[in-house]
Amino acid sequence: MTLETITASAAGTRTLGDRTVNRLGYGALRLCGGFDGPPTDRDEMIALLRRAVELGVNHIDTAAFYFSSPDCSANALIRDALAPYPEELVITTKVWPGRDAAGEWWWAEPAQLRGQVEDNLRQLGRDHLDVVNLRLPGSAREGSLADHFGVLAELREAGLIRHLGVSNVTPALLAEARAIAPVVCVQNAFGLGSTPDQHEVLRVCGEQDIAFVPYFAIAREGREAGVTGDFDDALLDVARTYDVSPAQIRLAWTLSQGEHVLAIPGTADPRHLIANIAAGAIRLTEADLAHLETD
Repeated sequence: MTLETITASAAGTRTLGDRTVNRLGYGALRLCGGFDGPPTDRDEMIALLRRAVELGVNHIDTAAFYFSSPDCSANALIRDALAPYPEELVITTKVWPGRDAAGEWWWAEPAQLRGQVEDNLRQLGRDHLDVVNLRLPGSAREGSLADHFGVLAELREAGLIRHLGVSNVTPALLAEARAIAPVVCVQNAFGLGSTPDQHEVLRVCGEQDIAFVPYFAIAREGREAGVTGDFDDALLDVARTYDVSPAQIRLAWTLSQGEHVLAIPGTADPRHLIANIAAGAIRLTEADLAHLETD
């Protein structure tokens, strides 16, 4: 079996609300070079998105604030590449953060969330959104999400949103959200080397049968800038054992953390797309996991 013959189904499946998706998905941030990265070629990114779907990716994570210029929007690229959308494709987006035309960040008041949802609907060319995550600012992690999440719950009842999720939350904030409306997923920063607090959210999601969708699973400290070249010895050891890259082992480790875990690695490189999908076929042993967690 070659890399090109492995599809996203190799990672297994998981329900996301009432939909079934392959556990290896795609994050759309890099379609436009990130927030301030080098520009990408539109035709190449459309081809990459179509190739991802051909390879079994049926869960794409995006946002209206994923753009690098007025001429390059991840949502618009997804629409141009994939609409009319395959029935099995689930597109997840997020609100609360926003960016103006100059790229400056702002955070929505509850009354502004409907406008953010409508922006995603218009850009994607949809009449409803499959999943909308409420992405919390760091300053809100010790506060309440009730006012904002309550608005999304109303939009769900109105039919604009099919399912709701939360992002960058603690177990307490997750519980607060679930008291308002059903939560189908949690998107938090998580990966090899995460803190006990981050593992606690993973554990709680597993107990409550909520999909856990980590971001920065490959990049880690590189965050939006992408993968750095700084890998510890254990990671390099395991990568050599499987003759794969350290990034693929990070993805395989992430998927090994529970059947409720979904991965959404992003890339603008067709070779990395294939490598990321192939990582879903790697099955790490208990010895591998113990070795990776020694550093």
